[in-house]
Amino acid sequence: MQGFEFLDWLVIGLFAILLIGVIIYVVRQKQSSSADYFLGGKDATWIAIGTSIFASNIGSEHLIGLAGAGASSGMAMAHWEIQGWMILILGWVFVPFYTRSMVYTMPEFLERRYNTQSRTILSMISLISYVLTKVAVTVYAGGLVFQQVFGIETLWGIDFFWIAAIGLVLITALYTIFGGMKSVLYTSILQTPILLLGSLIIVVLGLKELGGWDRMMEITSSVKVNDYGDSMANLIRSNKDPDFPWLGALIGSSIIGFWYWCTDQYIVQRVLSGKNLKESRRGTIFGAYLKLLPVFLFLIPGMIAFSIHYQSISGGGEGFLPFLDNGVPNADAAFPTLVAKLLPAGVKGLVVCGILAALMSSLASLFNSSAMLFTIDFYKRIKPETSEKKLVRIGQMATLVIVILGILWIPIMRSVGDVLYTYLQDVQSVLAPGIASAFLLGITWKRTTAKGGMWGLLSGLIIGITRLGAKVYYSNVTDAADNLFKYLFYDLNWLFFCGWMFLFCILVVVVVSLLTEAPDPAKIRGLVFGTSTKEENDEDRKSWTKWDVIHSVIILGITGAFYWYFW
Repeated sequence: MQGFEFLDWLVIGLFAILLIGVIIYVVRQKQSSSADYFLGGKDATWIAIGTSIFASNIGSEHLIGLAGAGASSGMAMAHWEIQGWMILILGWVFVPFYTRSMVYTMPEFLERRYNTQSRTILSMISLISYVLTKVAVTVYAGGLVFQQVFGIETLWGIDFFWIAAIGLVLITALYTIFGGMKSVLYTSILQTPILLLGSLIIVVLGLKELGGWDRMMEITSSVKVNDYGDSMANLIRSNKDPDFPWLGALIGSSIIGFWYWCTDQYIVQRVLSGKNLKESRRGTIFGAYLKLLPVFLFLIPGMIAFSIHYQSISGGGEGFLPFLDNGVPNADAAFPTLVAKLLPAGVKGLVVCGILAALMSSLASLFNSSAMLFTIDFYKRIKPETSEKKLVRIGQMATLVIVILGILWIPIMRSVGDVLYTYLQDVQSVLAPGIASAFLLGITWKRTTAKGGMWGLLSGLIIGITRLGAKVYYSNVTDAADNLFKYLFYDLNWLFFCGWMFLFCILVVVVVSLLTEAPDPAKIRGLVFGTSTKEENDEDRKSWTKWDVIHSVIILGITGAFYWYFW
């Protein structure tokens, strides 16, 4: 790895001063209520919402995992990233219902639509998923990024991975505890352009090093990934492909995408901070435009790194990527290797600032969303008389606990290694179906009852935990006998399992709803299709213009063109 020069350190120093300035500015603003601390005072504009959606989504799993997925399996994971169309569904379909219900959190929305038990189940699933997947994966990948970029193995006799990972967590935790949601919104506006520019420079220099786009497509098209003729460059693969069958990939990525973009606290909180419905919806349209970029900025660099490595090895060189102990190229090192080996002084420092900013934004948003879930969905329900200032303090303490739990989980996470992004989607594929079924039917079908929604969530939680437990068990037991349970919960392709699980949860919601008493029309008014008042429909209609529709159609057109090109 090439070392850092004075210019790189100077750029990082200037960036740090800028971040501190933003935090001091935010701390000086009044944040006396929990709405201010958690939602940034509900006065965000569409630019702030769109950039915050993008910056919160782009975490370590993208900087390391998505580039790693590009370097190991090519275009296969692009289904999860070309999902601007799903953010449009959030803006056009779901935001009016969320805004109308005047809620802070997604579990709070489920309580309005269903019952208290549904809210508790979703809060528990969300907090567990944050600690076990998002916090731990982001911190783990953050440690790996800085170990690769700085090229330091140990410092003061300690593995540099741990110094980088824990240092990142502590800086971000202080940043979130003092600044709340406003600091996350402001700094995401600051860091998004840096990250986009840095990644764009990497793509340009990477393609120049390789010999152009056509050379990358030529190399990746020649590398076969299965026995059915599909190459790394194919987005749509044979339905017999063991990892990414096309039908499973389309269904599975849509279910996970629906859960993540339309119902997950982590993303929806960005949109709920909008000053009105028009700003919130335009924020999602802008966010959808930005969401078209990660494939090109993070997955394509992985394919470029693979192609440079392949070209080097074919020509008798020593390769481009570092090797793992088993002699296989370390795919997850693709992005930081490109940063370290291709970028000139100063630009390298700028891109490291972008990476640091993205890690901090993802973690800060996670800590804030987790603190909000605990404070509003557990603490305030037990002690409803708690003052607003105390609620903010409790939220800060909850952040601290979540940070500690995330750090404690990292040693277990280190066994994830080179399957970071796939691991994340695998875990999300068993968390998503139950939640997605409860939200989808809750908003589209008036007959869905409180018990129906609750049992849909509960069945999803039970099946998901069973699948995860079976994966851990059968991965470590080599001589397990074949049986129906093993086939269903371990051998069945993870994407097909996700689709069947979603269908099962939908059936549970429908059957239980039909067997229980229909909900009171007054309780669900304004929360389900067909129950809005004329005034609410008029307000919704006034919140968009023909330009919002035109931009949405352009996004859908670009998505269609992408699928056609990489088919």
